[in-house]
Amino acid sequence: MDRHAGWLADMAEVVTKGTGEVERTADRAQVDVTFEALGAERSEAVSTLNQRISAIEPLLEEFEVRSRQLSAHDNWDNNQRVGSRASQQYVIWVKDLDRLDALLGELVQAEPSWINGPSWTLVDDTEAIREAQREAVADALRRAEGYASALGRRLGPLLRIGDTEGGAHYQPRMMSGAASFEMAGPAGMVDQLNLKAQQITVSASCTAAWSLLD
Repeated sequence: MDRHAGWLADMAEVVTKGTGEVERTADRAQVDVTFEALGAERSEAVSTLNQRISAIEPLLEEFEVRSRQLSAHDNWDNNQRVGSRASQQYVIWVKDLDRLDALLGELVQAEPSWINGPSWTLVDDTEAIREAQREAVADALRRAEGYASALGRRLGPLLRIGDTEGGAHYQPRMMSGAASFEMAGPAGMVDQLNLKAQQITVSASCTAAWSLLD
């Protein structure tokens, strides 16, 4: 081992973790809705379901439908078949948030079996994640400088850095008074639910190792 390699092997280091958070206003809403129909046979249930959603499909052409999922199955009671049920599940993305209330109102008027939303996301989270990562690195550096000062040492170069478990992620910030659309009631009350875009908390975390100098 040469002298330089030996110096690297003996070099002290400090390892710190850093976290960073930023907030952004959501610019995309997701609505999940399910329509169901019953019939004596599965084919009858599917046919009735098609009639129910026929008025909804033209409305959804104006939005981004991320998925449509059809399900048809028999109903059973005490090992006796008692008809069939068919359902169609939609996942809808809304980027023009000014149209969200109108969409929800139309969906409620169509009497779905289940509706949930909006849940809030960002169309592009790249810039927010990078800012949160910068905050995380700065936090790790401040911690490392504090340890070096406590030891009477100087902080040397960065040796390595990586995400901690989970890396970067974001989630809606809980807001007091926010209403759940599952409890909307009559369609005419949609505009009273204060379904405004929520703040999204974007967070990042990292682990960094720094050399310690005399």
